[in-house]
Amino acid sequence: MQLVRIKLNSIEDIKSFVYTLSLYDCDFDIISGKYVIDAKSIMAYLCLNTDEPLTMRIHSDEKLDSILESIDSYLIKD
Repeated sequence: MQLVRIKLNSIEDIKSFVYTLSLYDCDFDIISGKYVIDAKSIMAYLCLNTDEPLTMRIHSDEKLDSILESIDSYLIKD
């Protein structure tokens, strides 16, 4: 399991991000304050304030490098 910080700037970003995650057969959670949502659900993002960075929990260690590479443009790098 891995935690990463992401930023989604528009509805197009959300659609593209969800599509990318749907290519992987593992679970992803988005954590925002007290809310935890399924990161593969476009509708779930409507509950969140996407103006702020979000935390994503990746439930896979096997494909982690591939996943991180595919979402690189959304990652917040410290």
